[in-house]
Amino acid sequence: MLNPALSIATPSAQRIYDMLRTRKVMQLKDIIKETGLSKRTVLYAIKDLRETGLIEVQICMTDTRRKFYCYRIQQGIDQKQSEI
Repeated sequence: MLNPALSIATPSAQRIYDMLRTRKVMQLKDIIKETGLSKRTVLYAIKDLRETGLIEVQICMTDTRRKFYCYRIQQGIDQKQSEI
């Protein structure tokens, strides 16, 4: 079952979301490097994914300038997908 919020996302946002589902946590620079997308495109996609509640941002406690983008487990949705 596909998350309804993801069905209206841009292809770039879907690509980043799928990557975070696999990796769970990534930094912006790593997302840019692995997707080959521009920084602006990645930031726009991350903004959309955050607003729909699909991912969240965690601040590094040892260096508050560093942010980590984290896959947010959707209760019930991921469980159903893993059962299929």
